[in-house]
Amino acid sequence: MLSLLMAGVVIGIVVSGRAIDRPEIIARAPTAEVKAAEPEQAVAAAPTNGADFTRVAAQTVRAVTNISSVQVVRRSASPFANDPFFQYFFGDQGEMFGRNRAEQSLGSGVVISSDGYVVTNNHVIGDDVAEVTVTVGDHRDVKAKIIGVDSWTDLALLKIDATALPVIPWGDSSKLKVAEWVMAVGNPFSLNQTVTLGIVSALGRANVGITQYEDFIQTDAAINPGNSGGALINSRGELVGINTAIFSQSGGYQGIGFAVPSNLVRRVVDDLQKFGRVRRGSIGYVEVIPLTARLAGELRAPASDGIVVNQMARDSAAYKNGLEPGDVILRVNSTTIVDPSQFVRLIADSGIGSTVRIEILRDGRRSTLSIPIEAQQERRVRRR
Repeated sequence: MLSLLMAGVVIGIVVSGRAIDRPEIIARAPTAEVKAAEPEQAVAAAPTNGADFTRVAAQTVRAVTNISSVQVVRRSASPFANDPFFQYFFGDQGEMFGRNRAEQSLGSGVVISSDGYVVTNNHVIGDDVAEVTVTVGDHRDVKAKIIGVDSWTDLALLKIDATALPVIPWGDSSKLKVAEWVMAVGNPFSLNQTVTLGIVSALGRANVGITQYEDFIQTDAAINPGNSGGALINSRGELVGINTAIFSQSGGYQGIGFAVPSNLVRRVVDDLQKFGRVRRGSIGYVEVIPLTARLAGELRAPASDGIVVNQMARDSAAYKNGLEPGDVILRVNSTTIVDPSQFVRLIADSGIGSTVRIEILRDGRRSTLSIPIEAQQERRVRRR
């Protein structure tokens, strides 16, 4: 089944920004399409003496909320809205021919502090938000304020005016093991506080095309539409992840779900509370792709670990300090690079103002570049 998943993977990964935001983009010569290798999936046998999840459920379900957001969506009333000649003359001036419409989205959230901080997914909140309502465990509807959102990890932090709320304690996601039992809690199809049970199928799952910063817990606990933003809980009743996405050909549960690890969630939440955004490192717009056997032959590189710089911006710190399209990136500082997502995470997690040493292979010769880490520019503006 994972072969179907990986077939839809977006190979090019952007370190900072988008290609269309840069006036001068340079790229290596086009080559054949490349695909990432498929990781192995762990399989666990059914437990003979499992944890008592009845106790865990009783302690945690009331800390999982229902979240409803109202978004303002612009709809064109003109039958010619998609006609290229119409767009040429009128562009996006929808106010001449369209009207606003309110759309509602539903999802889940997790209370992380008794005084009203709630974490959920960015896509649950949506764009152009007019109103967000959180339904807490005792079925009260409370209006929420958006503290901050992070599109890179698909997380959002809300604040509601409430006290003495039930909270799920943080767990250490780095201690999770493949085949460990976990419980997912959420509101699938608006069925409040639904509990499902499964195992950790894989850890550190990346290159799945869900977000720009990918380091997912994969689980076979049943996750369906509406579970987004809900809790992934271990046998000790601790929050180890925020359920984010499913892989499905039918739109429903097929045994592959993804959650953002709790340790990453905590880092994002801390930044959102302090700064209203997540501060990440950047070397400018650089798009990297996996090193395939075919590319290795073209670039005179050993067919082993490494990634290829596919295109980049001329005004990027990376280009100004010697990185070029067609370079094979072998190491960042002391870490061997094995895939694009790993490279994205290493750069993003680097301290702003620091310098990274990037070992490259160009024309069959190795060299090391020193590239300063700049603050990543957040281009996305959200309404509170």
